[in-house]
Amino acid sequence: QVQLVESGGGLVQPGGSLRLSCAASDSILRFNAMGWYRQAAGQQRELVASYTFGGTANYVDSVKGRFTMSRDVAKKTVYLQMNSLKPEDTAVYYCYADRARPVATYWGQGTQVTVSS
Repeated sequence: QVQLVESGGGLVQPGGSLRLSCAASDSILRFNAMGWYRQAAGQQRELVASYTFGGTANYVDSVKGRFTMSRDVAKKTVYLQMNSLKPEDTAVYYCYADRARPVATYWGQGTQVTVSS
């Protein structure tokens, strides 16, 4: 069973930055996609950023130019660098990983990001 462990959330003022980490228990090269969802209170879960290892990262329009995904294969970790944070970015952020053989989606435990003055 693959485990994803997230870290890096917290409280930050508007305009600030945070970097989320998602460490996998297996090589991230085994996944055909990894990324981040977020869920604000009372709202549906939203795909924020995704990275397919044959291509490039994709972002929801609301975070383009502010959020950047990256990866460290040796550390089996993907990152989400979040800059110029806004109060509307406040949510629980979940890391996910999709595997094709066998078909499975794995989730992290979630990390709270709160943007407030």
